[in-house]
Amino acid sequence: MTLNPLQPSNPEEIARAAAPLAASRGLAALLDLAQARKTEVFLVGGTVRDLLLERFSLDLDFAVSHDTLNLARELARILGGTFVLLDEGERTARVVAGGEILDLAEFRGPTLEADLRGRDFTINAMALDLRGLREGALPALIDPLGGRPDLAAGRLRLVSEANLAADPLRLLRAYRFAATLGFTITPETREAIRRQTREFPRVAGERVRHELFLLLGAPGGGALLPDMDEVGLLTRIFPELEDLRDVPQDGFHHLEVFQHSLETVAQMEKVLARPGEFFRELSGAVEDLARKPGKAPVLKLAALFHDAGKPLVQERRSQPERYTFYQHERVGVEIWEQAAARLRLSQAETRGVSHLIAWHMRPFLLLPLFLRGDLSLRALGRMVKAAKGELAAGFTLAMADSLAAQGPQKPPEAEVQLSRLADAAWRFHQERLLPQESQPRLLTGEDLKALGLTPGPEFRRLLEAVAEAQWEGQVASREEALALVQRLVAGNKKNADKMEKDN
Repeated sequence: MTLNPLQPSNPEEIARAAAPLAASRGLAALLDLAQARKTEVFLVGGTVRDLLLERFSLDLDFAVSHDTLNLARELARILGGTFVLLDEGERTARVVAGGEILDLAEFRGPTLEADLRGRDFTINAMALDLRGLREGALPALIDPLGGRPDLAAGRLRLVSEANLAADPLRLLRAYRFAATLGFTITPETREAIRRQTREFPRVAGERVRHELFLLLGAPGGGALLPDMDEVGLLTRIFPELEDLRDVPQDGFHHLEVFQHSLETVAQMEKVLARPGEFFRELSGAVEDLARKPGKAPVLKLAALFHDAGKPLVQERRSQPERYTFYQHERVGVEIWEQAAARLRLSQAETRGVSHLIAWHMRPFLLLPLFLRGDLSLRALGRMVKAAKGELAAGFTLAMADSLAAQGPQKPPEAEVQLSRLADAAWRFHQERLLPQESQPRLLTGEDLKALGLTPGPEFRRLLEAVAEAQWEGQVASREEALALVQRLVAGNKKNADKMEKDN
């Protein structure tokens, strides 16, 4: 979302920006302490930027002239809060108290201006002098690098290329800010990023993960991936994607695998933004999905990696433009999990993406049967159950995948047909699977043991067969379930005896 352009700085604007600060108990205590200790304290960085954009939060950043760690410890004591040492060498600390977070960092140079000149982008290199705030005076905006005009113009401009080189994570932060603020990266900043991408792999994985999730969590973050690739940054983050370039696909696709993957992310954002255009009965569940914290990055990463296994399994058939990619989803999961481990994703995040990659072909494999009216409840139920509660996410990925494939051999009504299958799957999930799973099972392992069966893998197959028979309405009671198991066991024994006789 692009923010409204700001007018040139004026007292009324500063007053609006500073107004929320009056309610900060932590700030008041900090200013009192700073005066008593003869220490200079300035509000800086992203806090100032967000205040000018009228986006106040209780997370405040301060630059401190000296004695920062002792100041922070005393502040925590006065507020009855918690002191957290962030970096002793850099003399940075955090105080958490009463819902407020105050981050204190010592000047990165001999003066405040030197500190600001060491920052990443001009919109983050502004400060507010708060010394008169307690007496009702307006704070003074300190802006030596022109961050205020850049903020007004929606422009992301680097302070210096040396600052990007000092911390290459800032290359990704540029795109993160472009996504979350709706700003445009200036040409000189973009070219500096291009020159510095070779240094990016030395950034710690967990730091990359944090910025990446903020970028992909923004509604338009995926639209920036092609530009990140053009400057050479995307495959520095994900070198696994390099193998996808120039891998051709069949006539259902108009793009090779790499470009198709980027397009799938872009289409994913459209589906998440306007699910009612693509789904009917499933649209509400997709809306809920889009609002769920942390879900959008998982979905977009699944879209980016859903075909990552294709280069390793590609086979070309005799017909022109005829390629197959059997089991590419299984190989794709392995490739994704290597990337996730490098970036220190949580187990839940890694599994979430892996599950969607592994599942994403199921709707397309069942769609021909569905269109002919030959799709059984059992097959539909197996697809729904395999989604493991992520049916809306799975069909969102499938729809994005379909929208990103616009080759000449693709049926014109493909998305409409996929939406109809999604409706059928959602009805099955709501009307059959959920009610069944909320009730006690007709049979348990103890029932199978009572029949004289030995615990093992066969137990799970028999219990799943009972559940699937319930879906189809063939079994409705414990007695019917026991009878089904006995028939299945007898049939298995008969088949085993026949095989032994034949051998």
